Amino acid sequence: MTLAAYAALTDPVDLIDAALKDFGADAAISFSGAEDVLLIEYAAQTKRPFRVFSLDTGRLHPETYRFFQVVEDRYHLHIEYCIPDAAQLTALVRAKGLFSFYQDGHKECCDIRKVNPLRQQLSGLRAWLTGQRRDQSPTRGNVPRVQVDPVFKGLGGGDLMKFNPLAETSSADVWLAIRALGVPFNPLHERGFVSIGCEPCTKAILPGQHEREGRWWWEEGTKKECGLHAGNLK
Repeated sequence: MTLAAYAALTDPVDLIDAALKDFGADAAISFSGAEDVLLIEYAAQTKRPFRVFSLDTGRLHPETYRFFQVVEDRYHLHIEYCIPDAAQLTALVRAKGLFSFYQDGHKECCDIRKVNPLRQQLSGLRAWLTGQRRDQSPTRGNVPRVQVDPVFKGLGGGDLMKFNPLAETSSADVWLAIRALGVPFNPLHERGFVSIGCEPCTKAILPGQHEREGRWWWEEGTKKECGLHAGNLK
């Protein structure tokens, strides 16, 4: 299908179904949060086989690790965990300690713990599906439902398709669907955590705060991308 044909599929399930039909085992769902488990639910509804991967940075909340197991059991799948390069991580921690990002920004740590493992994973795919939404942050206001990834390359160094089936879905509608379908979610959401990442870089938010204010709260809001979706930054 062409980009235009994919983009014409406004229902998330239809778009996921088309992606899985066209790319099969060369496509995978990126999983970490509430939106992503809804993608898994929708993928399961298509009755097609699908792959799921997640970035295990080594610094996630205990609740998140337990949640991974709940999702694996619920959907009868094995998540492909992507872990940081040991030598790179050791060099960073020995040189700067465990919390250098509070002083010099999150990019260096995220590159090692998240971006590099993601790049490695995507190099074996032709398409990936993410839970990005336009209302998540200022950097995501123009996220398309489908695009050629502007940052990462796929299998054999070729173009990588990137599907964002929930791009036009609001946070409220995501949670309506989660409750209506009985989809499991991270228990941290019930404690004020809306956008959940690594434990040192994530905190609960207050009523009225934007959901991304709990991520890298010491940095400017227009720069709150860890590199996984760097193409959103203009």
